[in-house]
Amino acid sequence: MATTSLSPTPKLQFFDLNGAPLSGGKLYTYAAGTTTPLASYTDFTGNIANTNPIILDSRGEANVWLSGDVYKFALYDSTNVLIWTVDNINGTTFATNFTGTGSQVAFSVVNGFTAIYINGVYQNRNTYTVSSGTVTFSEAPPYTSIIEVVYD
Repeated sequence: MATTSLSPTPKLQFFDLNGAPLSGGKLYTYAAGTTTPLASYTDFTGNIANTNPIILDSRGEANVWLSGDVYKFALYDSTNVLIWTVDNINGTTFATNFTGTGSQVAFSVVNGFTAIYINGVYQNRNTYTVSSGTVTFSEAPPYTSIIEVVYD
């Protein structure tokens, strides 16, 4: 499983020069400073890579989750005319995911995490304790729930 992070906004949206959604536009993702393709992902799990280029929907939108690598983005319209490139986009925030068993309350984590989510819901700090690299929940996360530990 890849370690991923969310792009600067939850769903990226792009527009043409007239302010209309860039329907059918193409977003290429590369390793910073190169034209070597670098995978982005469709969601937080990092299990499904986006196509490269990512074809924007009718609203000019796409789900773009980044690994911990540094990227270059190149945006093209639907007829392959370059609109812009931006280099050194940093995917430094990342997440580690666990799956709830319904009975397990303790999970090993790396020190320095900033938030915990269960099935996308932020967990208040009074619902768990942290000691020596272990997060212990006051109640076991539900069976098959996704536990996401977010780091900066």
